[in-house]
Amino acid sequence: MLKQLLSLAFIALFLGACGLATTRPKLEMRLAQTAFLAAKESKAQTLAPGLFRKAEFYYLKAKSSYKRKYFNKAKQYAVLSQKFAEKAEFISRRKAALEITTSPQ
Repeated sequence: MLKQLLSLAFIALFLGACGLATTRPKLEMRLAQTAFLAAKESKAQTLAPGLFRKAEFYYLKAKSSYKRKYFNKAKQYAVLSQKFAEKAEFISRRKAALEITTSPQ
């Protein structure tokens, strides 16, 4: 009986320590947020809608995972969101620049 109780206590302590060892992905979340807002500011939702939607989807998944304390998943989703947001911003700025240079005078 005592042996079972000690083994249960050890397992609970081990599982609790694993949760404490995971660090919060604050930097990744902030970078994803900044990239997403920059893409939104460059009107990526109209000029690069597919990439913008992916960035938004992963950003919302990252926020949800972070709130639920699934920090590993939140970090993965934040990195994906940042990647798609940066691509969307680049494409939207490129399209905007091309429209300015090719517009009839």
